[in-house]
Amino acid sequence: MSDPVLAIETSCDETAAAVVDGRRILSNVIASQAELHAVYGGVVPEVAARHHLTTVNAVIDRALDDAGVRLDQISRIAVTRRPGLIGALLVGVATAKALAYATGKDLVLVDHLHGHIAASWLQPVALDPPFVALTASGGHTRLDLVHDYASPQLLGQTLDDAAGEAIDKGARLLGIPYPGGPGLEALAREGDAGAFRFPVGLKSRGPGFDFSYAGVKTALLYAVRDLGDDGTLARRADLAASYQEAIVRPLADRLMRAAEVHGVPAVSIGGGVAANGRLRELVTQGAADRGLTVAIPDRLLCTDNAAMIAAAAAFTPVIPWPDYVGEDAIATAPPGGIAA
Repeated sequence: MSDPVLAIETSCDETAAAVVDGRRILSNVIASQAELHAVYGGVVPEVAARHHLTTVNAVIDRALDDAGVRLDQISRIAVTRRPGLIGALLVGVATAKALAYATGKDLVLVDHLHGHIAASWLQPVALDPPFVALTASGGHTRLDLVHDYASPQLLGQTLDDAAGEAIDKGARLLGIPYPGGPGLEALAREGDAGAFRFPVGLKSRGPGFDFSYAGVKTALLYAVRDLGDDGTLARRADLAASYQEAIVRPLADRLMRAAEVHGVPAVSIGGGVAANGRLRELVTQGAADRGLTVAIPDRLLCTDNAAMIAAAAAFTPVIPWPDYVGEDAIATAPPGGIAA
């Protein structure tokens, strides 16, 4: 064991900890809060923060145990600093600072979005630059040109709703319980993706790489209203398949076009929407058609997890003990979306 890092992730509703040694994941523990928030139809920030408080120490202990590593063997501690729910982030940052300070270890404050990109650096994917990275989640949708894992370059991003947010809202319209992504995907498999023609945002604006999902969400709302309760129930699978296609196909198409425009040999996907089977299929086929290498991490590494935070920590400046005592969590992403 050469350089084990303990990482903590609490940016939203997963309490996660991992131990990573270089590119090797020694443990990756995730305690989901999905059942707690299902009754509300979405994540309640205060509920999330309180549950992190009661769970984070046990999750860290489990990650160390699973890795077979003692805390005194850890080289440094990494934690998600931004962006996310501020109360949830504060739990992780305060915990990481306390552990690092008490054990005399250095600290790495990591950008959550950087983690989704860096997940492809880990084994067994182990992708090296250059490549174009798609990050699509409940709060973010963006394309980055990665010549160096330390400094991804933003190419385009959503101008309104994120892809994951649109999926969850569409699922709710179709009566699918939270979290809506898996249910929408399962229902879509039974339907015809060509049954409804939902709009693709920014399609007419030329060759840019930005995204927009407000229009397709509104189009589904109108379709459900026009069909009525009985008609919607009868066409739910077709609605789900057509709606899902209108969300994931632009992601795959613009990812492929960005790779062609910038002349890179590989693409990657990350974020919760990257767990969607239809998106994975479209990206895999698009990459094969163009002779590109495609990096698709395991679904566990696409959703929020701490192993990806450890990966990003390898490319983020280390703050030596005890200079991080005054550092804090930050809810928002900086201009450009990723902060070292």
